[in-house]
Amino acid sequence: MNYLIKVLTVGVVSLLLTACNMTKVTRMGADESIDLSGAWNDTDSQLVAREMITDALSRPWLTNFSAHRSKTPAVIVGSVRNLSHEHINVRTFVAELERELVNSGRVEFVASRNDRNEIRDERKDQDLHASEDTRNAAGQERGADFMLQGQINTIIDVNDNKQVRYYQVDLTLVSMADNRKVWLGQKKIKKLVENSKFRY
Repeated sequence: MNYLIKVLTVGVVSLLLTACNMTKVTRMGADESIDLSGAWNDTDSQLVAREMITDALSRPWLTNFSAHRSKTPAVIVGSVRNLSHEHINVRTFVAELERELVNSGRVEFVASRNDRNEIRDERKDQDLHASEDTRNAAGQERGADFMLQGQINTIIDVNDNKQVRYYQVDLTLVSMADNRKVWLGQKKIKKLVENSKFRY
């Protein structure tokens, strides 16, 4: 009898421990804004990219270029450096910038260095293996007229159980022809985080 009680007790304890360790997942909309830690997140990335590209495309450089060159400018995204206190997935932010530029229809968008290398390899392969009427020749690439570069900075202010997280994103659009800065954009985000396990 004692043995049976011990077995049942172990079984009940095991079930309780298993129940305590269960993971609960709730599906949410990808565009739903959720801020758990106060750190940079997907909502920040999307909003900053959208607002900054909208601002960039509303400035005089775009109409000036089109008026003088009689063509749509081609833009490439260069480096965006993370100089903040935390890990920020810069690739995701750059992808948001690229998406906003391409989908605007106001500029042409040139593939990044890594993308171009892959495409050039494919073009070399086509040169050897594709039929003449489907082959894409080398030397026909669209050169970029402007490069978008930038950086993300943070300032963290902590006092007791409160923390202010300040993000500043600076983007610069540079003319490839003469290194002129034709647009300077800045977006600031400030978050108050309370009762948090602070991260630096």
